[in-house]
Amino acid sequence: MCTEATEADLDRAGMPVARRSFTALAGVGALATMLPVQAMAGKPVKGRDVTITTDDGTADAYFVAPAEGKHPGVLVWPDIRGLRPAFRQMADRLAAEGYAVLTVNPFYRWQKSPVVDAANDFNVPEVREKLFGYLKQLTRAPVEVDAKARLAFLDAQPEVDTKRRIGTTGYCMGGAMTIYTAALSPNRVGAAASFHGGGVATDKPDSPHLLIGDTNAGYLFAIADNDDKETPSEKVLLKEALAPSPHWHEVEVYEGAMHGWCPPDGRAYNEAAAEKAWGRMLALFKTELA
Repeated sequence: MCTEATEADLDRAGMPVARRSFTALAGVGALATMLPVQAMAGKPVKGRDVTITTDDGTADAYFVAPAEGKHPGVLVWPDIRGLRPAFRQMADRLAAEGYAVLTVNPFYRWQKSPVVDAANDFNVPEVREKLFGYLKQLTRAPVEVDAKARLAFLDAQPEVDTKRRIGTTGYCMGGAMTIYTAALSPNRVGAAASFHGGGVATDKPDSPHLLIGDTNAGYLFAIADNDDKETPSEKVLLKEALAPSPHWHEVEVYEGAMHGWCPPDGRAYNEAAAEKAWGRMLALFKTELA
């Protein structure tokens, strides 16, 4: 997952710190010019900033859906850099595919989004230390508090088709959160996709992957090449947990793709691998949220 070892891997790969950094950009318009051409196609969408009341406070988030009709809901858990222009643009793109998308600020208890920007760059050690401090407090219990409120928010929106099940996606630290979400509401959550997820399958007794059997969802686990080299047992544990499932499921190591390869503002961004992972997510949703 995103650690100092990951940064060292990127250094060895020759990926400069400033590569595709979006923290200094003025807004999503500049970001959109750097996304793949195919990212801009699809249904017209409408997005808005929202607030959600949880048992622990008021959370900020971004909600976007096609301009007309009702659609399956999707809950997005960002990586450790949180809700920012890149994830807003990714949400817009997913909405254009026909989904009502809620992308959250996972750190609302301590700070409103964005938690990284031109003045608070993730490459600054003090900023990283602060965010990892937030992450240590996001254990299963508070994630469930947040997931409960956010699923309820989605079901209350007129753009969401409550007759169809909800999907959830997670990046980096968000990978485990997708499993927690699916386990919290197995009758409501029908699909979960983890991209370079951190700590999704370990040998610990509270490993997230042990909850998969209690869910009723299809799964996609897209694993970074360098993460697999660090923890090669993860893919094995995931495949074992998913083997009995009758739902769509896929576990794949993306050869040559480094941790963090999906968000287009990341140092590790790999367009070809990101587009492949995006396509597999859409295949999962098409099957399990139909």
